[in-house]
Amino acid sequence: MAQKEASKKGLKLTDILITIVISAVFGVIYRIWGPIYDLMKPLGLHAEQLSYGMWFMAATFAFLVIRKPGVALLAEVAAATIEALYGGHWGVSTLVFGLLQGLGAELVFAAFRYRRTNVGVTILAAFASAIMSIFVDTYYGYIDQLAFWNYLLFIGLRLLGSALIAGVFAYYLTGALSRTGVLNLIRPVSEKDYDVLG
Repeated sequence: MAQKEASKKGLKLTDILITIVISAVFGVIYRIWGPIYDLMKPLGLHAEQLSYGMWFMAATFAFLVIRKPGVALLAEVAAATIEALYGGHWGVSTLVFGLLQGLGAELVFAAFRYRRTNVGVTILAAFASAIMSIFVDTYYGYIDQLAFWNYLLFIGLRLLGSALIAGVFAYYLTGALSRTGVLNLIRPVSEKDYDVLG
């Protein structure tokens, strides 16, 4: 029984391939998102940070689809790699962002033992990715010169954008896909499904 449970939780080749396909889509979206982010900069007061959550969505969306350990991290790293290969704005540093952002989301899902997938947990995972990205931004010197009030505004808007895009939007997008039956092709049949059959 324990071995059966472990095999249910472990990543199979199909899980990895589906995660990579999801990541490839998000890698292209991430590459396209750079200019959208830049278009918001002239609005001032860090308005572009409201769009930043898109760069965390591969982790939350892929986990909500596959719901297994390691998926959030794998998805975010793979999406960042694809973005970098397509000539993303931030070059090789994109891989560092991807690794840490994916790790942030993965740690939140792990804290809930990969069992809870409600909108609140998804928002927390998006927050964790945002916080990790802020550490990377600080290391690379993007934000260390900001005044304290400006720094708080920067963080607040990034967290809000993350909650809305990588949290709420990812959760409800996955729910909409699930209602179409598309995700039934991906997720394994559960004991509850067998019970319904009688």
